[in-house]
Amino acid sequence: MGILAALVIGAIAGWLAGQIVRGAGFGLVGNIVVGIIGALVAGWLLPQLGVMLAAGTLGQIIDATVGAVIILVILSLVRRA
Repeated sequence: MGILAALVIGAIAGWLAGQIVRGAGFGLVGNIVVGIIGALVAGWLLPQLGVMLAAGTLGQIIDATVGAVIILVILSLVRRA
């Protein structure tokens, strides 16, 4: 996957995660960054757990969204502490 594709998928995933985890977002740009980081986290974590959600571009968006949601939930818990 190219860098531009990874950025676009991360941006979509960050936006989706911001919609799913209301109140934990960091604004549009922050959520895009969280989406990119979430894509990296999901790209490592999900195969370690033996989870394959879907294939292709849609699967990458779903995986990245799951990773971004995980990151947003962790960050919201840290912010509250």
